[in-house]
Amino acid sequence: METEIVYSTVVFNNSGAAPKEKKEDPTIDSEVKPKEAATEPIQADGKAAARSHFAVLAACLVILCVLLVASIFVIIHFSFVMKEQRANLSNLTAENELLIEERSILSRVTDDLNMTLGVIMKFNTFPVNEYCPDKKCQPCRRGWILFQEKCHLFYEGNDWKTWKGSQEYCRRAAADLVVIDNLHEQEFISNHTEFYQDKYHGYWLGLIETKDNYWVWVDGRNDALGYWLKKNFGPPGHCGLMIPRMNLTVSWNQPSCEMKNKFICESDALTWSY
Repeated sequence: METEIVYSTVVFNNSGAAPKEKKEDPTIDSEVKPKEAATEPIQADGKAAARSHFAVLAACLVILCVLLVASIFVIIHFSFVMKEQRANLSNLTAENELLIEERSILSRVTDDLNMTLGVIMKFNTFPVNEYCPDKKCQPCRRGWILFQEKCHLFYEGNDWKTWKGSQEYCRRAAADLVVIDNLHEQEFISNHTEFYQDKYHGYWLGLIETKDNYWVWVDGRNDALGYWLKKNFGPPGHCGLMIPRMNLTVSWNQPSCEMKNKFICESDALTWSY
């Protein structure tokens, strides 16, 4: 007997076995994958924020460095500018002081030249050889002694003169009888006079008594020193005479103007010499 084999077609329906697969793999996917997806954005945001913060700090640091360097350059430039200005100011001050000094020197030279010209103009014929022996000029003539910008001649000749004769002699030498201005000049005069003949004789001064009983110097000034002897030597007169070897402040006598004595001439010194 033949056996009949019947083939049947087996059809697999996805609706049957699929649920199990959906219970296993989809569940894992639905539970694991969402968590990973939720975690990665947070970490990415944190790293991005950190990078952004670092970039801001770096930029600020760079800006601060630039500002610091710029400030240093500004300070250095300002320091150089101030130093240059101080140097310029110092130079200007030095130049100004030099200019003032030069003007002062020029003024003194001008005054000296004017005074020298005034002395020269007193002479009808200027005695060049007396002022400039060996072609080298000096403030006073030969035989005259310089003191306080004045030249003094102590006449020691044997032909003594009256007060008027003494003044005329001085005038011919472009001078006058001496005018004593202070105690220092009185001391200078005293140191260059010598005792001679007797206590009545001395050196005529440019001092004379007026009709109003005032003692006046030949330059027109009233006498303010009054170095008179306490007791007059001889009969009183109207002309001033200095007696040698006496106390500085008590050494003037007032004899007759006709008495003959030695005398002292005085003239301005040449302030310009070479």
